[in-house]
Amino acid sequence: MNPERHLMLAFEGTGIPAWLEKTLGDSPPAGVTLFRELNMDSPSQVAELTTALQEANTAELPLLIAVDQEGGQLQGLVGSTPFAGNMALGAVDDLDLTRRVAVAMGRELAAVGVNLNYAPVADVATRPGNPSLGVRSFGENPSAVAAHVAAAVDGYRSAGVLATLKHFPGKGEAVVDPHYELPRMDLDLERLERVELAPFSSGFAAGSALVMTGHYGVPALTGSDDLPVSMSDKAIDGFIRAVMGFTGLVITDALDMGALDQGAGQIVDLIASLRGGTDLLLCMPDADIRERARLAVSRGVARGLIPSETLETSYQRVAAVRRGLLSLDLDPAIVGSHGELAEELAIRSVTLVRNDAGLIPIRTDMAEEVLVLEPDPTNVTPADTTALYAAGLADAISGHRRNLTEIVYPHDPTSGDVAAMLTEVENHDLIVVATVNATAGQTDLVAQLTRSNKPVVSVAMREPQDLAAYPGVSTHVCTYSSHSPSMKALADSLFGTASFPGRLPVAIPGLYPVGHGL
Repeated sequence: MNPERHLMLAFEGTGIPAWLEKTLGDSPPAGVTLFRELNMDSPSQVAELTTALQEANTAELPLLIAVDQEGGQLQGLVGSTPFAGNMALGAVDDLDLTRRVAVAMGRELAAVGVNLNYAPVADVATRPGNPSLGVRSFGENPSAVAAHVAAAVDGYRSAGVLATLKHFPGKGEAVVDPHYELPRMDLDLERLERVELAPFSSGFAAGSALVMTGHYGVPALTGSDDLPVSMSDKAIDGFIRAVMGFTGLVITDALDMGALDQGAGQIVDLIASLRGGTDLLLCMPDADIRERARLAVSRGVARGLIPSETLETSYQRVAAVRRGLLSLDLDPAIVGSHGELAEELAIRSVTLVRNDAGLIPIRTDMAEEVLVLEPDPTNVTPADTTALYAAGLADAISGHRRNLTEIVYPHDPTSGDVAAMLTEVENHDLIVVATVNATAGQTDLVAQLTRSNKPVVSVAMREPQDLAAYPGVSTHVCTYSSHSPSMKALADSLFGTASFPGRLPVAIPGLYPVGHGL
């Protein structure tokens, strides 16, 4: 029995390392996961790499080759079209647009030989400030999220790419990031079925091939608050399969997360996961994790801890999915070619939340000198590629106002940083200040700006709820993304050459409900 057939492997480098080439020849895995910062230089290089991986694979079945291509803050494919992502789609609330965006992202993946996407995110954004979710979600209304998840699954499938619903059972209520520690969510089954599970049911019905289990403690499903769902037979075979009727593949979230034991004890957890119905273990490049996963499979069977028939049934599920993979026509030139669609999403999603001073649209005579303040692009969670992109707000506004000053400030500015920026205020007629998940320093900056005698426009580049951190500002806009199409759409709307058609897909507590927009 080949233990690697239940592993999704990962590696460092833009070519196949020697150890992986040997594995592909001697004991081929189920597949590999590619990461932008570890494995990618260009779309053509990715196409060459996926071709080489399939050619080195000696199994009769093709490899699963996966990428995290959510759109928005997580753009896992180098050179891909910078779509604004799920919460922007929720702000438009057009299922046809969601499907078209998924088709486009799927086509770009297929064009470089990627046949599996770790998307769409099916989590419902019920808790503002959730450290690892935010704009990765379509919104906070379970029915709306469910509809968009189904549309996205259909779009990926139409492009010949498998979809993965994540992160079961939904992490909207998590107060800590599982990359660092185990979230515990004490939600009863009635609540789970009413809110968190609706998008997963919808995605299953739409034909999602995979579901990714999250590393969260959910006692209603597992019977324990410190047993991750991803390691629980009650949650996997007992609920995902027996209750929800899912017949596809169950894959864990990444095994290097702080929510899991990272020592030898992880082998025990992985044995429990496989025994409970997990089909695929998502390994990272770490050789120790890879060896622990391999040992969990081989020793689990050899010691009778995993019934051989359980693992064989699992493998048959994996084999059926791999057997059904479509032959992809590689054309790297397709990657990045959907700019018009990205612009449509950006234009239709930008949302005017508050315009109390009547500042919007901004007239030429009231804003000759503009000060633009934008946080330095930063990865605020490991599931983030924002730092790979340059700040673009000032460049977009420069198409309307040439006399501007740009300051790209630290993601969480100090009091000294804020004081330095405030010295620029008197020399300008208008201040446009952007925030990303409103850190303490960002909140202080906007609060002090609103006490000046200058008109201020605040822009939430991610979570709309930033406004709750600085409620004194009179003009507030949401873009749900800092990518260039969203920045251009924002600038055009601010200065009156476009409208603000978007509506809030999440509430701003104490201020505005879902669906609000001016």
